[in-house]
Amino acid sequence: MDERRTLTAHVLAITESLIRAGVRHVVVSPGSRSTPLAYAFAKSKGILMHIQTDERSAGFYALGLAKGSGGPVAMLCTSGTAASNYMPALTEAKYARIPLIAITADRPHELREVGAPQAIDQVGMYGRTVKYSVDFPLPEERPESAEFITRHVRRAVSIATDAPAGPVQLNVPFREPLLIDFEMEAAEPAFRHRFAGQIGPDPEMIDWFEGALRSAHKGMIVAGELPPGFDRGAFWRFAESLGWPVLADPLSGLRSEVPASARSLCISSYDAVLKHTGFAEKMEPDTVIRFGPQPVSKPLALFLKSCRPKVYAVVDDSPSFRDPYHLATHHLQCAPESLLGVRTDSSGPEEYARLWEEADADAAEETAAFAKNGNDEGAMAAVLFEEMSSGSDLFASSSMPIRDADTFFLKTEKDIGIFANRGANGIDGVVSTALGLQAARNRPAWLLIGDLAMLHDQNGLIATRFSDADLTIVVMNNDGGGIFSYLPQGSEPRYFEELFGTPTGLRFDHLAAMYGFQYDGVRDAAEFRDAVRKEKETPVRIIEAFSDRSLNLAEHRRLWGRISERLDARWKN
Repeated sequence: MDERRTLTAHVLAITESLIRAGVRHVVVSPGSRSTPLAYAFAKSKGILMHIQTDERSAGFYALGLAKGSGGPVAMLCTSGTAASNYMPALTEAKYARIPLIAITADRPHELREVGAPQAIDQVGMYGRTVKYSVDFPLPEERPESAEFITRHVRRAVSIATDAPAGPVQLNVPFREPLLIDFEMEAAEPAFRHRFAGQIGPDPEMIDWFEGALRSAHKGMIVAGELPPGFDRGAFWRFAESLGWPVLADPLSGLRSEVPASARSLCISSYDAVLKHTGFAEKMEPDTVIRFGPQPVSKPLALFLKSCRPKVYAVVDDSPSFRDPYHLATHHLQCAPESLLGVRTDSSGPEEYARLWEEADADAAEETAAFAKNGNDEGAMAAVLFEEMSSGSDLFASSSMPIRDADTFFLKTEKDIGIFANRGANGIDGVVSTALGLQAARNRPAWLLIGDLAMLHDQNGLIATRFSDADLTIVVMNNDGGGIFSYLPQGSEPRYFEELFGTPTGLRFDHLAAMYGFQYDGVRDAAEFRDAVRKEKETPVRIIEAFSDRSLNLAEHRRLWGRISERLDARWKN
């Protein structure tokens, strides 16, 4: 076999093994050293290839694809600093438990650490950020080499998808020449398939769980971010059998398509009502069952930290269960759905759930009334959530957008998916992740993002030049970092604007013009509603909502004050 056919057999073994392992998407960034694998992906009929020239944005685009598809996604780059640019997305993938396969093409061993161009130390370069890393051999005509390749690719994907899911690295060196034989087909591997089961509860776990549910007097369910395939129907049947209130984070997916029979149990305004000290003190639970990670809400975290329930059970299929506030008394390591078949009525009084329902209804009414008359970012976010059609998705940036989603996205019968990057809670790569998510789910999507986060990932828009998209980007432009006005730094005027406000004076109409996107600039909620209702004329459009940080802070506090007054009035009566 000549060099070209040897190289071709090598790269086809990699790509076909990825496909057999369940990888259906790959994000390719053009480069020289990765040429053989790029060709192999391009000629394959079993994988969908996406192009993004910026590796940093490519990593987040792959992250969005994995979030939207629920499966492992590969990404390919050339050697050198191209591979370094994957690090932010891999970091998010680690903490968000997303299975990314980083394939980093490399120089051959004789060109490493000798001053060769585009050659850096890539072996294990991501350290503990990835779950697994392997440095492949150079292509050679030996059966042992082919078996090594196929088995380690399958091992890498298995490790990436096993709980806790996370990123892995395949470092693949090549010598020149880099062209492959396009007519050659992949050989049938000796290793065919891996079967993986789910972790289920054993009898001891079920006995304990049933006992904990029976003995609870004030029980609640807390639901953090849940995967797209989570069985929400089974969850609500479980919650109804208990009659417990469900404090549902917007990323849980449980605020959407809420069954009529469970509507009273779905609590979506807990962030606002728990700011009321009297209510929080009255509603301290003795038993909490949490599915998914800790929700976004800080008032909820402080509430649980203050009362420290006697039983706080975290259901997580990974031994590395998430417990940032050290509240857990029990860890139930199993697939979350495997506990939803338990049917044990709680002995707790119905009054507890009723009080949560009444407070949630009061807060929802005040929030809706506020949104009708307000002009700040929160009111405009509420307009967006109201106008979104069933069968669409929202991607919320970190900082204020995800918090406005927590406050203003209330429970609904509509089918709306809510997503965000909450592994590391960064504002980088948000545009790219939203585009990748939309490509995977193939339905209309909205991105709610601040001006600084938009500036962070302008390059993410490059992907729209190579593939179709259906995305509306809503930029809340308050000329700086709005979240800091709500933090302790906001009370200290010295150096605030210089260090935290960081105004740039930039707007995004010229960016829209550069890409040929439909653009609207608005300054109040009425104009915003009109812009949202406009017919979408380009695959991607930008709605830029200009706002004032001080007004946003004042209006949010005014809403919280009105909700607090409403709760006072109910209790006084």
